[in-house]
Amino acid sequence: MPESIGPNGGSGGGGSVGRNAETHVIDFRAAEQLLAARDPRGAVKLLDEVIAAHPENTAARLLRARAFFASAQLRAAELEFSVVLEREPDNAFAHFALARTYERANRPGQARRHFRLAAALDPQPEYVAAARFDG
Repeated sequence: MPESIGPNGGSGGGGSVGRNAETHVIDFRAAEQLLAARDPRGAVKLLDEVIAAHPENTAARLLRARAFFASAQLRAAELEFSVVLEREPDNAFAHFALARTYERANRPGQARRHFRLAAALDPQPEYVAAARFDG
């Protein structure tokens, strides 16, 4: 199983003391780089502040969920992926990533359900193979 998982999400707004939208974008991009460089805990630290200022930002939440997954913080990853899916129930990637989280947490029934939802929403070969429709 991969140690990280991929794609994108939503929008932003808000702000915090001493920070502005531009610095939050910089922090978001830096968090992407930290995750790519296998520093998921560093990514989470940056994203915590971004999400505190922009709690509605789905892209930041999805990236933080991926970072939690990569750092084996499975309960936190599950919660964050679930927030994304509450907002975007048709997000195939979020279903796939939540399924990987359940799979890693040894919860195969829940994993299979989300693998199948991901494949139904977006029949990418990786999603279809994971869904195991034939078995």
